[in-house]
Amino acid sequence: MAVRGPIPLEQIRAARERIEGTIVRTPLVRLATEAAPAEIYLKLESLQPISSFKLRGASSALIQAPPEALAAGVWTASAGNMAQGVAWQARRMGVPCSIVVPDHAPETKLAAIRRLGGSIVKVPFEEWFQILTDRTHPAMEGLFLHPFNDAAVMAGNATIGLEILEDLPEVDAVVIPYGGGGLSCGIASALRAHRSAARVYACEVETAAPLAASLAAGSPTKIQYTPSFVDGMGSPFVLADMWPLASTLLDGSLVVTLEQVADAVRLLVERARVVAEGAGAAPVAAALAGKAGAGKVVCVVSGGNIDTAKLVTILQGAVP
Repeated sequence: MAVRGPIPLEQIRAARERIEGTIVRTPLVRLATEAAPAEIYLKLESLQPISSFKLRGASSALIQAPPEALAAGVWTASAGNMAQGVAWQARRMGVPCSIVVPDHAPETKLAAIRRLGGSIVKVPFEEWFQILTDRTHPAMEGLFLHPFNDAAVMAGNATIGLEILEDLPEVDAVVIPYGGGGLSCGIASALRAHRSAARVYACEVETAAPLAASLAAGSPTKIQYTPSFVDGMGSPFVLADMWPLASTLLDGSLVVTLEQVADAVRLLVERARVVAEGAGAAPVAAALAGKAGAGKVVCVVSGGNIDTAKLVTILQGAVP
């Protein structure tokens, strides 16, 4: 079901009950670094069974779906992490699963989809991105699960917000990777429902930052999209259905460079022994640069699915 407004608190709590025992209640840990302009805390969604927060939303939606809706299977459009979340939960429930992926999807994520039993259909990026608007594809049948603009998916994502407030009630800011907006708007829904005064920021990389451009223009704006090793977020434009939510729930978009993201990936490995993919490290890059302000800043480390070769390149001091 498409989302028209903030996720109500009762729906978030219901999602939490549905996915309890399926997902990990991930820890919130302080990042030890002397040079930071704030107290930086890491919400380690990279510790989920699929190394991504996407298991929350996928499980919330699939567990809630009636059996007749799943009779012909389930499918989604995903660059990798939502695909893994859907495939993981579908296998657990005995439901056939198919994934449409863009042609630049990283091999690490494709291998994980296959390992979890998902069937893969690879299409050009433009065709793949159109699915997010049309919600259909001629090669697919069964229940389509939107990777972010779905009420049950977003409610599952929003459970992260509940956990942040329980572990750090005095949080000053939360920084969240922005791909389609389902994670950031979900978490923001939870914080707003609890009347938290925390600032909630999206985070984008400079090569794919449509939200920042749209906020500056006051309306959805198409940008030049350049794929990079930060493959878990970014797109050519903000989907029209998500714009009302993102423009009202979020306090802005913090844009970082590829170099800053690579530095953050390296720092997380060296200082925290945490392996983060580009999207997961981007909020840390923003916080380290002072973009989220001072005080207690929570960075949502959304996932850890990074190609080994790219990680090695980063650890050697370069940008993939």
